[in-house]
Amino acid sequence: MTLSTLPVNWMALQNGSDIRGVALEGVPGEAVNLTPEVTNILGQAFGTWLAAALKKPTTALVIAVGRDSRLSGPRLMQAVMEGLAALGSQVLDVGMASTPAMFMSTVLPEFNCDGAIMLTASHLPFNRNGLKFFTRQGGLSKEDITQLLHLAEQGNFTEATTPGSIESRHLIAAYSEELVQRIRQAVNHPEQFDRPLAGLKIVVDAGNGAGGFYASQVLEPLGADTRGSQFLDPDGTFPNHIPNPENEAAMAALRQAVVAQGADFGIIFDTDVDRGAAVDHQGRDLNRNRLIALLAAIVLQEHPGTTIVTDSVTSDGLTQFIEGTLGGLHHRFKRGYKNVINEALRLNAAGQPCWLAIETSGHGAMRENYFLDDGAYLVSKLLVELAKARLAGRRLTDLIAPLPEPQESEEFRITIQGADFKTLGTTVIDQLPGFVATQPGWTVVPNTYEGVRVACAGPEEQGWFLLRLSLHDPVLPLNIESNVEGGVAKIAARLHTFFKPLGGLDSSALAR
Repeated sequence: MTLSTLPVNWMALQNGSDIRGVALEGVPGEAVNLTPEVTNILGQAFGTWLAAALKKPTTALVIAVGRDSRLSGPRLMQAVMEGLAALGSQVLDVGMASTPAMFMSTVLPEFNCDGAIMLTASHLPFNRNGLKFFTRQGGLSKEDITQLLHLAEQGNFTEATTPGSIESRHLIAAYSEELVQRIRQAVNHPEQFDRPLAGLKIVVDAGNGAGGFYASQVLEPLGADTRGSQFLDPDGTFPNHIPNPENEAAMAALRQAVVAQGADFGIIFDTDVDRGAAVDHQGRDLNRNRLIALLAAIVLQEHPGTTIVTDSVTSDGLTQFIEGTLGGLHHRFKRGYKNVINEALRLNAAGQPCWLAIETSGHGAMRENYFLDDGAYLVSKLLVELAKARLAGRRLTDLIAPLPEPQESEEFRITIQGADFKTLGTTVIDQLPGFVATQPGWTVVPNTYEGVRVACAGPEEQGWFLLRLSLHDPVLPLNIESNVEGGVAKIAARLHTFFKPLGGLDSSALAR
């Protein structure tokens, strides 16, 4: 028996369905709370939880452990593996990996793991790290993480008489080969089956995260020219830009590289490769609504009439494209990739076919791929279509030529002051429909699952806005789009008259 006596606020480590914390010193005001001792206990907690869930002894478990490029990764990963081995479990050390590959370790026959742990904090700063957990059913839920942290807090684990083994395995090679074979079969090139991307120049920007393997282990075996790819080497200081497809500096770096190289396509991943985005041959971003539209077009070719689940901040133009042009159904749901994926699972279980669940952040999951949010898989779907379009004398982006795009789009963040931000934020959202009812041309959109969405039909506005409450931060995010120049400012000005008299809010960003 081992019993944890560490003075740790375990519940503070929960971040929805993940665990995240501060792993390195160096940022003022951010005390380290994710240490090797803590991750050792978290490893034991997961092994104990998994054994109970599978009704197996911990000595019969096989668990893979991997990490991204963060500086704290090697030490924390070693501690996790030692915690699992102390329970007698067999541990597969897969080294540098992607989050989606860690899930695949549970379904690839040559690994067949009972569970997997990925050490990552996605795109967060260098001093952060975290853990994501998987079983063969997918990622753990928020409720599972709470239960796991309770086990860590209790610290009551049964160690084995003989520790389990820790064995090095090459997961990324197996995962990459799986992607290569899928692309070959999907393109089915009539002349160069094994090298369907030959003649295409594709630039990869891994942002010094874990995604550099995609250039050498996926694209090059398929015949692509990857010269000009950048920031492929793992470096946990992230010296070039944040590895995040939502970051403007990151997208600008990829755009510049594509144009400079005269490339046919550009690809970018976040740190742990569960998100991706792209740039076309003209250096135009293919992220957010455009990425969703592209994938929806591909999916609806394969599964006509299917439902596409997205988060709440997608545009009206995307709805028109999915439903009016493609003949599908657009189902807007709550922000949060787990929310979007779980809603797709719910719809399928209820008999409403849904083959794609995707957030504007780039988190996207497909029914054909275990509803796993896998940036490399989604990018591979785009490359299949890129190769097919080239064979047919078309461009990939021809698929989204009819997509209506807003003239202006902006997100504002209304800061909530005071300790009880959720109560105040909820009160503000509850009051908003009453204000909207007094505004000419404004109408509350029905069946909104998150916050309040309002259609703004005035000739100088022609757009919409969505006000919602952040899950974790004292902020009311406000997204505004308009189809006319100056429309966002017009909508913001009217909204400012609503926010200004309310106490406890800083809405100064709306005043121009």
